[in-house]
Amino acid sequence: MATQASATLTHTAKQLVEQLIDTRTRELELLSDLTDEQMLGSKMRIIEPPLWEMGHVGWFQEHWILRNLDKADPVRRDADSLYDSFNIPNAERWDLAFLTRQETLDYITAVLKRCIQRLDGKEPTSEEVYFYRLVINHEDMHSETLHHIRQTLGYSCPPYPSAQPKSDLPPIDLDFEPHDVDVPGGTFQLGASPDMPFVVDNEKWAHPINVAPFRISAVPVTQMEYQAFVDAGGYLQREFWSDEGWAWRQENGVEHPVFWQKDTVGDWYRRHFDTLVPLEPYLPMVHVNWYEANAFCAWAGRRLPTEAEWEMAASAEPTADGRGILRRKRRFPWGDDPPSPERANLDSIALDCIDVRALAAGDSAFGCRQMIGNVWEWTADTFMAYPGFEIDPYDTYSAPSFGRQKVLRGGCWATRSRVIRNTWRNFYTPDRNNIFGGFRTCAV
Repeated sequence: MATQASATLTHTAKQLVEQLIDTRTRELELLSDLTDEQMLGSKMRIIEPPLWEMGHVGWFQEHWILRNLDKADPVRRDADSLYDSFNIPNAERWDLAFLTRQETLDYITAVLKRCIQRLDGKEPTSEEVYFYRLVINHEDMHSETLHHIRQTLGYSCPPYPSAQPKSDLPPIDLDFEPHDVDVPGGTFQLGASPDMPFVVDNEKWAHPINVAPFRISAVPVTQMEYQAFVDAGGYLQREFWSDEGWAWRQENGVEHPVFWQKDTVGDWYRRHFDTLVPLEPYLPMVHVNWYEANAFCAWAGRRLPTEAEWEMAASAEPTADGRGILRRKRRFPWGDDPPSPERANLDSIALDCIDVRALAAGDSAFGCRQMIGNVWEWTADTFMAYPGFEIDPYDTYSAPSFGRQKVLRGGCWATRSRVIRNTWRNFYTPDRNNIFGGFRTCAV
């Protein structure tokens, strides 16, 4: 992008500007190769038009920085009627009087330039820093959304000049086999602490919860393990499915994962964007919903972890005797240092999931691997507020989904590394199978 940071910016402002430019660069790269027809896509309940996504991130930035902090007049009078996600239902987003692609780019670029210019020559207040981090976080999340829109519509694998994808994948520990690890019980502080630099309202605040000892898989369920469930007829056996899951399966005629298909000799392939690839035994299972994850668990005699179990396995540290946990929590499974390619598959550097046996440097204190990055992991819990919940200024982010959606943890390969942490809670309806979601299991 032509926009760049001014030499008169303070250290904090410079960091914010660099991240604003970085997240916008990534967003535009994800759209750069799409035709005008592809920018509209197909009308589906589980996605939005890419052209709408493009304008929405700029509107969100304008809403919270220019209009909220500065009380500025709208950059475009029609922006609210086009991009206010809470007041424009998904089904109506294909019927809007869209701006042209160039007009949309001009709008979001003008907003970005004003957001950058207002930081020039001053130290941002704590309130300003919060809202800048909010819009950066939001655009990072929408970049991930564009990945699963492209996957759903069968577009090509995203172009990524800025991400510099690695041509060489991390080494695999060929002696490593999926196994369970023991996590001792105890009183665990579930949620984020006030000393963290940025969190959203549904993570607030850490509160004590008693967790019984449990055994959890060191890695997510693999394609090889899930194929055994599919080949055993698991999708057609009622006893493995909840009432709601069976109703979803019957209504949609589902007999296998959404992006799987067989060739003429009966071998399974999965569609990765626009390309069919053979199943990879040690890659994590991906693109399954909460119903499918639970059905697999019932077939395998396993269960999904609760949110507290997942977060404990990712962030707790055992006592010296291994019979309890310390009060201290890690921000990431490996500790408090930020993610790196040696620890987690994030930032689209692999452009896909990688082998579950890789990235030993990212293991948690209990030996759980890849709890951050690679694939989102469904948990057993319904998305609910923590005790004492207080809504953030972005009041339509969490609260409307409480009691309606299920929780995923850990991020995926397309998640930006500055977004994710052990306490981050993602949430989707239990039927969503187009996101980069998988799961790991616990012993019953």
